[in-house]
Amino acid sequence: MAGLDVIVDKFVSVWRISAVRQNFPWLLLLISSVGSILKELELVPTTYFSSSKNVLNVYFVKVSWGWTLLLLTPFLLLSNSAFNRSVSFLCRRLLSLAVATAIWYVCTETFFYIEDVTGSCFDTDKMDVINVELTSKASCRRLGFHWHGYDISGHSFILAYSALFIVEETAPMAYLKTARLSMLPRIVLNLLYVALNVIVMIWVWMFACTSVYFHDPSHKLLGTLCGLLGWYLTYRVWYLKPLSPGLPPQRPPKEQKQRA
Repeated sequence: MAGLDVIVDKFVSVWRISAVRQNFPWLLLLISSVGSILKELELVPTTYFSSSKNVLNVYFVKVSWGWTLLLLTPFLLLSNSAFNRSVSFLCRRLLSLAVATAIWYVCTETFFYIEDVTGSCFDTDKMDVINVELTSKASCRRLGFHWHGYDISGHSFILAYSALFIVEETAPMAYLKTARLSMLPRIVLNLLYVALNVIVMIWVWMFACTSVYFHDPSHKLLGTLCGLLGWYLTYRVWYLKPLSPGLPPQRPPKEQKQRA
């Protein structure tokens, strides 16, 4: 598995660069802003990814939170147990998944609600004839009509938030090179780490595609800002406090255990 170790080391070395980690949220905001401008100026040609039916959107983005939890949950358990096997510590760290899921749920439901209360039902996609009898998005679309409201980009939100969430929770991998792990857990941990980095690359790519092909500028920027705000209020504010899930381990396992 030497090849896998090399790939892991490459990813670890990239994320250990402080400029990369510090500027990653700003990169997402830049992509959203520049992508929105390019879309409004119609400077980006139509491609395979300009269709919402592309394979990455259908099988990954539409269930993006499921992919994030599917890969991150076992990674979080394996990586954090190498630092501290205390049940209380592991349960506390697992709370970060519950908090993130709550943020995802509240934000997406709020976006749906805003679109519902600000929208109207139209007979055609040209939005020239309003159907006043249908007052909700669900009933409007159920009958084959078109609903138009303030549609904050759920894709911009979830892709930005998921990418930042994964980057934060995979940070301990930088300190696990010297951890005492048997062969099987080490291999599983490496595979999960590589898979999570691939998922981050997919999320960033599809985030860029969303920026240049879909939604109005304010919809995308607001969705992106909600994702960044959810990350910032947890990992840069709340998780620094004692009564919180806490940050992922920030030092080698021996030092972590001594301070535990």
